[in-house]
Amino acid sequence: MKLYKLREAILLKSDRENYIYNGDWDTLIGHEGLHQHLFDLTRQLRAISENEVSGMLSTQLLPPIGSQEVWAAGVTYLRSREARMEESADSGAADLYDKVYAAERPELFFKAMPHRVAGHNQQVYIRRDSVWNVPEPELTLFINSKGNIEGYTIGNDMSSRSIEGENALYLPQAKIFERSAALGPCLYIPEKPIPADTPIKMSINRDGREVYYDETNTGRMKRSFTELANYLYRECDFRHGCYLMTGTCLVPPHDFTLQPDDVVSISIDPIGQLVNAISYKPTLTNTVEILWEPIF
Repeated sequence: MKLYKLREAILLKSDRENYIYNGDWDTLIGHEGLHQHLFDLTRQLRAISENEVSGMLSTQLLPPIGSQEVWAAGVTYLRSREARMEESADSGAADLYDKVYAAERPELFFKAMPHRVAGHNQQVYIRRDSVWNVPEPELTLFINSKGNIEGYTIGNDMSSRSIEGENALYLPQAKIFERSAALGPCLYIPEKPIPADTPIKMSINRDGREVYYDETNTGRMKRSFTELANYLYRECDFRHGCYLMTGTCLVPPHDFTLQPDDVVSISIDPIGQLVNAISYKPTLTNTVEILWEPIF
């Protein structure tokens, strides 16, 4: 099952049919046993055609988030540990990332409130005060209010490597800013947990030419999804659930930084593809007007 959040409704896609649900996003995804609930719901909903679906997705698609916070896990892959150590070598903080990779307790940090999250075919931002900006493709968990993993989406954890590398205490500035997170294109709710070796692919295009491509799979993670979710929910309550980005090991080379108008494409089967164009944050007066405006 896949849920697409639209401007005026929710699109539910099953293996065979497409349905429109006119209800509240938070209430819908908050159901315990979400896959079974959605399956039962299809018996009550009106099926729509593929042509209707295409039109809705091209003009009405929003990020698959309601009132949920977005959190992230760091240094969950060996390659991520190596990259963090490389970027922080001059500051003398490289050992921090080696220790957190090996530690019992994972690194977890707050990433975004819903209003700072971009969706599929929308812009994400890079910082003007950073000389080294990168995307980080991450399988993202949807965890319900009881701490159970009910679904998955694709996440882009936009990051400033130069700011974090300068001082590890600058992590919030390196990670948290307008449209520093993207989720989409949908919330995927399978009958069984997603495979432990789920493939992740990322490409970056500049001026119509691919300048970066790599792929990996979640089987390279040091920690399990349930371990990360359990630590996050130890002392936090999430009334409407929470999204948790699970880390990345796809790291562009140290001489690469994003530029405005670059296009980042992240694919995770069977969720789909999340595409975002790169930009700087516009002036405050324009931000509200373009918040949900598609880029393509």
